[in-house]
Amino acid sequence: MHGMLLKSPASIPTVKQAFMVLQALPGIGPITLKHLLEAFNNDPCAILAAAPHALQKAEGVGPTLAKTIHQWDTTVDLPKLQARLTHLHADFITLQDDGYPPLLKEIYDPPTGLYCLGNYRPNAMNVAIIGSRRCTLYGLGVARKLASEFASRGFCIVSGMARGIDSAAHEGALEAQGKTVAVLGTGLDVIYPPENEGLYHRIAQTGLVVSEFALGQRGDKTSFPRRNRLIAGMSQAVVVIETDKQGGSMITARFAAEQGRHVFAVPGRIDQVSSRGCLQLIREGATLLTKAEDLLEELPYLMGSVKPAQQELFEEPAWQELDLSEDERCVLGALREGGLMGDDALGQATELEPQAVASALMMLEIKALITKRADGRFESAV
Repeated sequence: MHGMLLKSPASIPTVKQAFMVLQALPGIGPITLKHLLEAFNNDPCAILAAAPHALQKAEGVGPTLAKTIHQWDTTVDLPKLQARLTHLHADFITLQDDGYPPLLKEIYDPPTGLYCLGNYRPNAMNVAIIGSRRCTLYGLGVARKLASEFASRGFCIVSGMARGIDSAAHEGALEAQGKTVAVLGTGLDVIYPPENEGLYHRIAQTGLVVSEFALGQRGDKTSFPRRNRLIAGMSQAVVVIETDKQGGSMITARFAAEQGRHVFAVPGRIDQVSSRGCLQLIREGATLLTKAEDLLEELPYLMGSVKPAQQELFEEPAWQELDLSEDERCVLGALREGGLMGDDALGQATELEPQAVASALMMLEIKALITKRADGRFESAV
């Protein structure tokens, strides 16, 4: 027993409501709540019903916090909170629910519950696309294009609905009629920035808007970094497009690396402030990304999850089945086996006359099956 229960059973809410109350109480973060659940056999109702001295047995819980938890109904107006959720047509899901993002459960401090607007529930096929609010037209275009490409292949695009790159990423996913998740650094009912109200509602219609913060909570200097850990945590990979060295996207990239997620960075102009963060990430080991296929090449275990209709885009072409002449087939085969080769080396490998080699190379270039390097040598593109 954890101490005498000082509230009648009728005053204790349901399990889901208990999680809502605990997450809304001041002074309780994910780690403290984790310790409380460990001390009370993962029963949130037992936490709310426990005596203050029993609550203090949980790590990180002192007298003040124990009193706040015990007198939760003087701080949290549960009927009002439930009514606001109903008015929003929103839901609250917990770690114990099937709809909770599976990858998010793996991080050190997952939120015990999430406020959700929208019927979509993300699986593990998520790619985060993030970047600076102060971005270039180039950055906006890249974000929209990559998001569209990923979404059309079955990935859900995760971002923070901020101005700039985040908004462009959401727009790209919507344009491809794909799924996208907006993770807020405010309460679910606080739309920030306000000009994204239309985007907010469009995402909610086909995707998901999600927040760990209490309804009505405004964003501050701590809420957005906390939001960033969720963006990284629910994604297989994080793609950074345009950020300064001190940008919030760098924080997300750090979270992703700490959580064992793969970090990709899109290169930009070396004289642009908005490129400094991405260039630094690449120097520190992030994978350079210029097209959607780069991610699949780096994470081949995702191949089986790509939409069947699109999987052929990532598969090696069956070049043997292409309409090629015997000379073209011979030259291409030599390049595939021998790597970089010049005209003379190809002549020796194929035993073809120089004119036949040159003609085959020209046709293979036209068909985009080989590429010519600056040093004059050729390599296979298939």
